[in-house]
Amino acid sequence: MEDLNKKILTDLKVELTEEFDRNFERKAFFSKPWPQRLLEGRGSLLLQSGKLRRSIRAQVTNNSVSWSSSEPYAAIHNEGGTITVTAKMKRYFWAKFYELAGKVRHKKDGSTSRSSMRLSKQAEFYRNLALMKVGSKIRIPQRQFLGDAPEVHACIERVCQNRCKDIETELYSALKKGES
Repeated sequence: MEDLNKKILTDLKVELTEEFDRNFERKAFFSKPWPQRLLEGRGSLLLQSGKLRRSIRAQVTNNSVSWSSSEPYAAIHNEGGTITVTAKMKRYFWAKFYELAGKVRHKKDGSTSRSSMRLSKQAEFYRNLALMKVGSKIRIPQRQFLGDAPEVHACIERVCQNRCKDIETELYSALKKGES
């Protein structure tokens, strides 16, 4: 019986890991689409580098399978929530703003005028973040990629049924051999 339990859990690890990975392709938690990005950009927010997707690991223990990620931002994306703006974050936002804003044009008199500069939406986005006060809250919408869902239950049921059919076939074969 212990062997059957281990086989079922191993099958679940494989099947559900594949399904959770497909959530990144679907840009949804199964059939529930993720909220759209605030900024248009290449690919999905959670797939820009693929680091989060590649960090997901599954582990079989005695009576369960668990999934985890080594990325510190995995939980906030999977569950949603708020983060608090820190001075370090503000420095990052300013750096991103300057990177995206490009060169500043100088007037004939040598002065610069940022107000006359046309900024990209991304540059404006980072400027707005950089202007937030330390201690302000930023809401991160839930973009779940791991967890419980009806599709997970259906997968569990399918794996268990397949393993039970395998056992039934093995028992039937063993009984037939015994009759011979």
